[in-house]
Amino acid sequence: MGDTAENGTTTQDGRRTGAKPVPDQEPAQGADQERGRKLRERRIAAWRSAPRVLARLGFLGPLRERLALLEAAGSVYDLDETADLYGNGVVEALEERVAGLLGTEAAAFFPTGTMAQQVALRCWAGRTGSPVVALHGLSHPEVHERNAFSRVGGLRPVRVTSEPRMPTAAEVRDFDEPFGALMLELPLRDAGFVLPTWEELTAVVDAARDREAVVHFDGARLWECTTHFGRPLEEIAALADSVYVSFYKSLDGFGGAALAGPATLVEEARAWRHRYGGNVFQQFPTALSALIGLERELPRLPEYVTHARVVAAALREGLAAAGVPWARVHPEVPHTHDFQVWLPYDAGVLAETAVRAAEETGTVLFANHWEPGGPGLAFTEVYVRAAALEWTAEDVRAAASDFVRRLTADG
Repeated sequence: MGDTAENGTTTQDGRRTGAKPVPDQEPAQGADQERGRKLRERRIAAWRSAPRVLARLGFLGPLRERLALLEAAGSVYDLDETADLYGNGVVEALEERVAGLLGTEAAAFFPTGTMAQQVALRCWAGRTGSPVVALHGLSHPEVHERNAFSRVGGLRPVRVTSEPRMPTAAEVRDFDEPFGALMLELPLRDAGFVLPTWEELTAVVDAARDREAVVHFDGARLWECTTHFGRPLEEIAALADSVYVSFYKSLDGFGGAALAGPATLVEEARAWRHRYGGNVFQQFPTALSALIGLERELPRLPEYVTHARVVAAALREGLAAAGVPWARVHPEVPHTHDFQVWLPYDAGVLAETAVRAAEETGTVLFANHWEPGGPGLAFTEVYVRAAALEWTAEDVRAAASDFVRRLTADG
């Protein structure tokens, strides 16, 4: 699922998950990277041209399509207003919208979630007097941010657990080191986009409170958690002392993030945003795309989550009927509109088969890369968005059957 920068690898489709290779490995890795690059180009080209996909992710589309998103800008903001300068205007409007949705006193726009969370947790460290942040070993800062918490933020992350599940209240309450903040990623992407139950989440938060720690939600994908929890956004956010949300992972914006919480914390975060170089001169295209996403995509996320459960069940049935010796859809009932599929084959074989099936049929069942999960075992992520609503369960089963037929024909 990736590693830290110091122990990096190259995945089968050429994505870098860590540091530079050892010199005597460079020729082999260079060849692998080139094959991965070409496979990725084929995969994206097939996805772009395919009539049938489960998700059309904007950031992989051509630039012309991305720019076309702003054609709707006039419906979310008065375009006769002056463009933003260093965070006013449309950026302020976006911040107010986010604070209102999450029920917090204030919110601050950030160019990246990495910056937003570093700032939030160093602010909390100053207030609690502790630089120690308790988190999951599979959380985004631990896996994907080159140890930014310790190298840049002066924080010391400690892992409550590294099991592919959410931490439990007992693990938080009985953890053998003191910590000033508990960070919870909702959902936990690298464990399969998993979420706790509402009762489990409240128990974990209470356990942190019992230790007099603050709670911060890494809510990059918080927007799609309402269906699983059966609670509105503001009730979920109210459990935490601060929340980070992303504008592109679910909402299809150009990028950007927001940190929401108490007004005093957000004001301090704005000062640190400036120090980190995040007080960008103009951000109106990104801010407008975020407002469009909140208007267009946010209301549809529950529908995507519901249909993801249909897709997951049909996938499981289709793979089993096609005679795959072992397969796993994880979670069995998706917690959000994203989930994992595990198969007992080499990642490279699965990736090539998926791309060839997309090229030859115009139907893309597995649009993402495949990652090794052990000897002869690999997994991929499946995303369900508006395009998937056109698929029936039988469509999914048929696509799964065709994929397995191609896979077994290749040996």
